[in-house]
Amino acid sequence: MAHRHEAFASPFAQLIDPAAFSAAVAHSERLARLKSRVCRPLDKPLIPLVRNAEQERFDREVEHARSRDLAAELAFADTH
Repeated sequence: MAHRHEAFASPFAQLIDPAAFSAAVAHSERLARLKSRVCRPLDKPLIPLVRNAEQERFDREVEHARSRDLAAELAFADTH
């Protein structure tokens, strides 16, 4: 078994023999002893999205400026 451990000490072991590497990981006692938990950060946001009036005003100004710039670019393109 020591030889098997040495073979998978190489960072390229998964590329050379992916099936054996996966089996070794699945049956590893050391990995089984690690504490783990499943994290799904997109399931439930911990930081709520809070929008305030100032932020809404700023967003509207930015969108208006983009629309105005795009209209000016299109008008310029039509004349040239």
